[in-house]
Amino acid sequence: MNLKSTFTISIFLFLFIGPLAKAQTNGVSVYKFLNLTSSARAAALGGNFMAIKDGDLSQVLFNPSAISKETDNKLALSFVDYYSDISYGYASYANSFEKIGSYAATIQYISYGNFVYADQNGQTGGNFTASELAMVFGWGRELDSLFSIGANLKMIYSGYEDYTSYGLAVDIAGSYINPEHNLTVSLTARNIGTQLKPFVSRNIESLPLEINLGVTQKLKHLPFRYSIILTNLHKWDLTYYDPNDPNNKVDPFTGEPQKKDAFETFLDKAMRHVVIGGELLPTKNLSLRIGYNYQRRQELGIYNKMGTVGFSWGIGLRISKFQLDYSRATYHLNGSPNYITISTKLSDLF
Repeated sequence: MNLKSTFTISIFLFLFIGPLAKAQTNGVSVYKFLNLTSSARAAALGGNFMAIKDGDLSQVLFNPSAISKETDNKLALSFVDYYSDISYGYASYANSFEKIGSYAATIQYISYGNFVYADQNGQTGGNFTASELAMVFGWGRELDSLFSIGANLKMIYSGYEDYTSYGLAVDIAGSYINPEHNLTVSLTARNIGTQLKPFVSRNIESLPLEINLGVTQKLKHLPFRYSIILTNLHKWDLTYYDPNDPNNKVDPFTGEPQKKDAFETFLDKAMRHVVIGGELLPTKNLSLRIGYNYQRRQELGIYNKMGTVGFSWGIGLRISKFQLDYSRATYHLNGSPNYITISTKLSDLF
């Protein structure tokens, strides 16, 4: 690592993050689909973001510093069978140029299905649809043997019946890669931008900002890689208080909710930022994955019947010239979405 690299990556990541984070920490925002987990590999590890630099093109939508010569001429397709009639996914392609870096183009979409027009009396009158789309152009470059940076530019469309909105956003990211210790550390700031055309005139809404830090390391004497992700670093308290949750203790005299002690409160708030995952790599062509998301379990679990809410699992298979990844993530006892990602290097096919 040299001083020039350190200075460049620091300026690249932090110049605009501070004021934008302060302005966009509200819980209500538009274009939430931008943060939905799209990669089957990331979903298996418990989140939507990975700090792994191994040429996996499915990472670049959430970590553009992973765009590199290793992703050159690769194509990745992903599909998620979500809840009800909702489905979403993406298609990505990457290429590299010797002097200016590597590029990736992605189309990210979500379809909410068909809806029936109905008034307050239950009278119906036809159907309408809702969908959202983002055109994403990414760039990545290795500063030296240890550092890489990247950025995504997103052009966003959202349409609900006759209500439409357009937006523009950028992601910025930086990674530290230490091959000697099989260690990667990545920091990303995502969805920094604004609505160009709001749904309602003069009502500009914020975008779903995310600032995430990830650490992964492959163990030296064991075919296993661990992943620790710290999410939403721009906002400390992610707690959602549900007055109907029977887990909440209430003072029998005042009716006010009883607060946890200071240490318990601190630990709960801290853990809501943590996503833990692991990959077992028994062979070059097989990966077994598992993940745990504490915040998901706390917010979506049902009292006295938590089941596997917050847990996820998946498998990765290298079949001939294709990489196939599949995973399931339990958000709720009502069901688990299925994630499928297929990728290949086009030059291997032709």
